[in-house]
Amino acid sequence: MSEERANTDDNVKDSGKRSEERRSWVPNRQERRVKSKKAFDRQKMNHLVNDEKPTYKGELDPRKKDPDKKPRSISRSEEKLMQKAEKLAAAEGNDRERNRVVITDFRDQYEKCQASPGRLGALYATQQVRRRKAFAQEVIESTIDRSKLSAQDRAFATLLTLGVVSTQGSLDDVINRALASPRDIKPDVRDALRISTYEVIYLRKAPHAAVDQGVELVRAVAPSASGLANAVLHRILNMADVFPFGDPTKDLEALALNYAFPTWLAKQLIEDLGPQAAVELMRASNDPAPLFVCVNAIKATDEEVVSLFEEVGADMSPAGAGGIEPAGCYRVSNSRVLADGRIRRMFQQGKILVSDAAAQSVAAAVLEDGDPGPLLEVGAGRGTKTIMLQSGCQRKFGHQMELTSMDSHSFKSDLLKERADEYGVKIDDVVTGNATRLDSVMPERMFKTIFIDAPCSGLGTLRRHQEIRWRVTPEHIDELAETGLALLKSAANHVEIGGQIVYATCTVTYAENNGVVKAFLESEEGAGFKLAPINGKAAFVSQITTDSPDAHFAVKFVRKS
Repeated sequence: MSEERANTDDNVKDSGKRSEERRSWVPNRQERRVKSKKAFDRQKMNHLVNDEKPTYKGELDPRKKDPDKKPRSISRSEEKLMQKAEKLAAAEGNDRERNRVVITDFRDQYEKCQASPGRLGALYATQQVRRRKAFAQEVIESTIDRSKLSAQDRAFATLLTLGVVSTQGSLDDVINRALASPRDIKPDVRDALRISTYEVIYLRKAPHAAVDQGVELVRAVAPSASGLANAVLHRILNMADVFPFGDPTKDLEALALNYAFPTWLAKQLIEDLGPQAAVELMRASNDPAPLFVCVNAIKATDEEVVSLFEEVGADMSPAGAGGIEPAGCYRVSNSRVLADGRIRRMFQQGKILVSDAAAQSVAAAVLEDGDPGPLLEVGAGRGTKTIMLQSGCQRKFGHQMELTSMDSHSFKSDLLKERADEYGVKIDDVVTGNATRLDSVMPERMFKTIFIDAPCSGLGTLRRHQEIRWRVTPEHIDELAETGLALLKSAANHVEIGGQIVYATCTVTYAENNGVVKAFLESEEGAGFKLAPINGKAAFVSQITTDSPDAHFAVKFVRKS
């Protein structure tokens, strides 16, 4: 047995021994009672919503944080630098779009090898994600989808790309166990090894094919490393039988490896959601995301859209999330029909847009108590919810509302105007500014509704944004929670008496959701607000389960004085 192989076997044995010695992650009954203090107490929230004397008295369970901690504000110089960077990135992106060359054969990008076209496509895409810190879906659209690969090879390349990006940290853990030192391989070689390791560990592909193709992928980027690749992949084959190196029902690290999550994040999800819901979220986050579309009532009827989808071979069924089923929200049974020319024309004509059912349900919640205008939308971005808000208003009340959209970056505001024109959406004013300082940006303006689509970690959208789990940090989550609270405090003085603030995220963490609600109600700015029901419940909450919409969160505050 070689020294490297012996070291590898020792590492695996030591890992198993440590797993047995580690304390079980499953909480006992007393611990569950303690951890439940971080959970959203639905009964007490319902009490707040239904109480005729809605003075907040600390009913929400506390998070152990400094109540006097002030949210970090962004300095003027930092804001200018951020805006400049965003503009440069947008301009660079437009230049790349104009100059992009369609890749006819991915073999032209590498050294001579016998790797399959689909695997080479996945290698190219995952390298772009790493090098540019890009989003996998966008890279797939600009490389694999535009290539001359066969439909079968494109599908396989997409599967591998999304799988590798989703499981990247866990793949690196396995690869590192098969090396004498993680520094033994360069980034390009690691990119190639990740693909074959994903096939062995998570897809359970035939060992012979996975190893042979893995060696060829390494040969494509570093011919001299093909021998090392062969040895490493054979070690990984031996590890496959003992992966995830412990009992996932008792060992937190084994659980995290099994579902390809960072250990700290798996622990955080268990603390915030409880073991069962956390495991279900982690499991379902590795599944393909369902396809939902929204019919734009400003330009189309449901009947014509449903009829056309049926003609091209896709069933459409009404959909919703969190107990809300928005009009015009449909699940599409066959995502491949989006490539049909007739469906593409509907997008170009502004008749439909793709949006998850949970996001559509949040937009519908803003409209449930009547025409919410004049409305200020904070964090409008590309305008997807802007379109859904005005479409829903047109559908429900026969007209569009008075609406002001706001974002912190001017290039996003420009894009919003373009999309609004495409979809026939009326926007009375588009404002570029810092929404945590509304007193400075729009000192005299008041609104009936302020809709805050808060910046968040996005952990409720992991099936659509596979990179998030490996890029987010605990510090980032805390910063986002502070920003959400700052947005609420800033909005408080710009809502009419009897008006409402709707605060929404697409994440599941206590800090960004319930923690922000609690902190705002306990703040000086939030003292004049009470929680109001959404669809008869204290909050809108959708959860990720198998074949479900995404996980979103929303609450409604009404100004009483």
